[in-house]
Amino acid sequence: MIDRSVSHASPRLLPGSNHEQSAHGGARPRRSAMLSPMSTPDPASDPGPYFDDLSLGQLLDPAPAVTIDEGEAAVYQAICGDPLALTLSAPLAEAVTGAPGRLANPALVMHVSIGQSTVATQRVIANLFYRGVALSETIRLGETLHTTVEVRGLRETTRRDDRPPRGLALLGIRTVRVDDGAPVVDYERCAMLRFRDEAGETGHADDLGGADPEVDLAAWTERIPPGWDPSPLADAADRDWAVGETRADLMRDTVTTAPELARLSQNLAPVHRDAAANEGGRRLVYGGHTIGLAQASLVRRMPGTATVLGWQSCDHPGPVFEDDVLSCRHTLLDEQAVAGGRLRAVRTEVSAERDGEDVGPVLDWRLVTWGA
Repeated sequence: MIDRSVSHASPRLLPGSNHEQSAHGGARPRRSAMLSPMSTPDPASDPGPYFDDLSLGQLLDPAPAVTIDEGEAAVYQAICGDPLALTLSAPLAEAVTGAPGRLANPALVMHVSIGQSTVATQRVIANLFYRGVALSETIRLGETLHTTVEVRGLRETTRRDDRPPRGLALLGIRTVRVDDGAPVVDYERCAMLRFRDEAGETGHADDLGGADPEVDLAAWTERIPPGWDPSPLADAADRDWAVGETRADLMRDTVTTAPELARLSQNLAPVHRDAAANEGGRRLVYGGHTIGLAQASLVRRMPGTATVLGWQSCDHPGPVFEDDVLSCRHTLLDEQAVAGGRLRAVRTEVSAERDGEDVGPVLDWRLVTWGA
């Protein structure tokens, strides 16, 4: 069973200060208990949705369908520089998959799916986890994705005098390939949202579940694309990486063009485009941007990778901002010979340097790959 979670850090109070750090970072003044609640936003001018606008079982109005073509792929490649071979070379993709046409990067597919799901999270404070992120189909350039979002659970968080009220929304996200209706990925995302009416209460107290970062490779074998032949990737594949061994990528990478990736993926969260929308006062880099750069680093170290099958778990222990310099290291957690190739569980850890200073870890990600 691949019902696992991708967890994200929740806001925490900075020690010895009157500021709170958001899940994506940046200090913000604590909200005094003596302050009056903010005025309630008018739905006519601010449709949200806010937490108290949502109801269990609600279907959000869907975002426009997106065709991933050569243009989207080129922009994504310029932002993240992922050397995943089947997304770069049409002849190699055909040799491995048996069908013509380049593949869309699985990370780009997830970015589009997540971006389309932000119809529910335009007033997001933080993302707490993703669950069940396992890709059912590979996408080729020229194919179109459509995503629907359903509210599957709601829970108010504990109220505190030093911050506005907030709640957790568990969202069921289903992305299909419009061309034939095939399901591409069906997963859950838990988001922390602001209240529209700060004086209101909803009584929502659903159990939204937890997270399990342990990888069971046997549960992932059915996700390997049938009929693929990884042998054309064999010459590039690493052969001496022992299970448990960690290898660093000596190429660090600088985070740039963050709003462009948010726009490309139709991510509607204002905190990724407008510094004033974030209580910390800085524009936040979308968490998937860090994941995209981390995947590019992993493929540089494991060039025989044919595809990423899914995300087992993921934690963002610190924020990322533009011009941060990221360093990645990768640990091979497990490996099995399956379908003529290697099914691999990997832990990728990313740390950041900001303004010449090490600011510590910003990503702890466990994923599953398959290739030569």
